[in-house]
Amino acid sequence: MAARRLAETLSRRLVEDIYRCSQKKQTGVSLKYMMDFGAFPTKKNLLVSAQFLHKELPVRLAHRVIELENLPYGLSEKAPVVKVRDWYVDSFRDLRSFPDIMDNEDELKFTDLIQRVKMRHNDVMPTMALGIQELKEDLGKKVGLNELPEIHQFLDRFYMSRIGIRMLIGQHVALHRPNPLPGFIGLICTRVSPVEVAQMAIDDARSACMRTYGGSPEVHVYGDPSFTFPYVPTHLHQMVFELVKNSLRAVEERFSNTEQDSPPIRVVVADGLEDVTIKISDEGGGISRSGISKIWTYLYSTAKSPVSDDKQQLLEMPPVMAGYGYGLPISKLYAKYFGGDLQVISMEGYGTDAYLHLNRLGNVQEPLP
Repeated sequence: MAARRLAETLSRRLVEDIYRCSQKKQTGVSLKYMMDFGAFPTKKNLLVSAQFLHKELPVRLAHRVIELENLPYGLSEKAPVVKVRDWYVDSFRDLRSFPDIMDNEDELKFTDLIQRVKMRHNDVMPTMALGIQELKEDLGKKVGLNELPEIHQFLDRFYMSRIGIRMLIGQHVALHRPNPLPGFIGLICTRVSPVEVAQMAIDDARSACMRTYGGSPEVHVYGDPSFTFPYVPTHLHQMVFELVKNSLRAVEERFSNTEQDSPPIRVVVADGLEDVTIKISDEGGGISRSGISKIWTYLYSTAKSPVSDDKQQLLEMPPVMAGYGYGLPISKLYAKYFGGDLQVISMEGYGTDAYLHLNRLGNVQEPLP
């Protein structure tokens, strides 16, 4: 059934090529490797990098095409999922039809191509969310996604792979910047101050909270602003923003209609020998033990879902305060991508502590699905 569906719209040769590439092993790289390799972006290094991506990206895309084609519960037939699959097929075809990269002129053309591939996939997340939403509507209110572990595991693999593909393309493209930012190797900053990035993420989260609720609790940051380590600041910002946003919402909803002042949220940055850990603590009333496993499932949210109200709004994916239920599981994948982790510990009736662990050695390979 699965092969026929691809075969109905694509040439036999292309389908066979996708299957062949999907049998190949993916090659993971580490943050340290990306830094060592990108520290001197000579023409020769850029050529080697492009040749690696020319081989590696089709393999990663093919793995996802085959998986998108064979999802349970009829998910593969949902129009948004077919759309995502077709984007992956188009990108696979573009990369496979690009000739071998022999010189720097080829390398520049290839860099243009992968930039277009990355842009083609910009809306994968909201589009995929629409497909999942349709599945939830089909299955009715009875079944939560946490009762469909294979869908959840697929989404973990799918989004982890997406983070990896976007990181590899983004890194290669960024090495072409004529005036790289000081301290940056591509997308990686060799001297990220977690305290400074956390402060920026907090400011953004508090603005979002103000827009939604008309007010925002205070956030106090503890840690040494001069401490730095190599990391991708955009990834770090996204994770801290998500965690602080959740804490702000919990505190605001718990205290906004009471006489009490909102207790501040505390963000502590600790630098250990192996890990940099950021702890975010709130007194927003906590999560029940039965609810804690649900926070890691896609499209589970305690906030009212904006999805069902307006599907167009989902495609535009505004940075609303809450409701998609994508923030925490995706943040955990970002943490794991470079060898870290995210844990949430809660005291129902009091509050929640989130621990974001980041590997500071940068020596862990991508956890390829």
